[in-house]
Amino acid sequence: MPDIPHLVPTTVTQGQAPGLGYRIEGELVPALHVAIDGSVPIFFEHHVVLWKQPSVEIRLHHMAGAMTRMFAGMPIMMTEAAGSGQLAFSRDAPGHVLALHLQAGESILTREHGLLAATGNLDYSFTQVGGVASMLFGKQGLFVDRFACSSGEGVLWLHGHGNVFEVTLGAGEVIDVEPGSWLYRDESVGYSQQMMSLRTGFRAGGGNLVFNRLTGPGRVGLQSGFYESRGDAQSAAAGNSSKSPGLGGLLGGFLDPST
Repeated sequence: MPDIPHLVPTTVTQGQAPGLGYRIEGELVPALHVAIDGSVPIFFEHHVVLWKQPSVEIRLHHMAGAMTRMFAGMPIMMTEAAGSGQLAFSRDAPGHVLALHLQAGESILTREHGLLAATGNLDYSFTQVGGVASMLFGKQGLFVDRFACSSGEGVLWLHGHGNVFEVTLGAGEVIDVEPGSWLYRDESVGYSQQMMSLRTGFRAGGGNLVFNRLTGPGRVGLQSGFYESRGDAQSAAAGNSSKSPGLGGLLGGFLDPST
């Protein structure tokens, strides 16, 4: 029988990787503190820097596909920290910060806006999920970010809203999750959309309950809260729904043409 998701420890406060050390502190809005020695830069969105020492240089980290991301409201450029010293990062939201260590050749997929920071030896790319389902439920579609370690050991720090839970699925094992809930998954984990039709009776109204079906093998990270930073009712179909209070993945049977 498949395992159930378990809380990722919140008491793991420090770690190391080549060229850096880090610690995670705080309960409501946790902060990531990183000390770098100059050998490996760290890239991030510019607005997540909490503080830095003057010896740390901040510069641009260019990305491919800038225009595509701009039209979808995603950041078109990253910033990166170089040099030697300490700095800290924090999202402006309650949540759970965790570190994922990747070895050379390993990769992981994350939902958009989950990134807090990453080491410079991680290759950052993205895929726009389209198709009929994303057009119907997602308005603009979904961006899934991919981080791949090109050499050595890299670290990806994610911010999950609420708390983060993880489950490891065996080959062929399946879990259905609310579309706004998944935060990361191994690239080996398959994805499909499941839509359950709800009807109240003959000629009566109803709706559709939408799940993301994730199939092992591999890890799946879930967040217990979800905040949509691009507005209401964005990408629901492939893992980026607006999680309105009391609605979850329940979508009305009649589409509002104004949305």
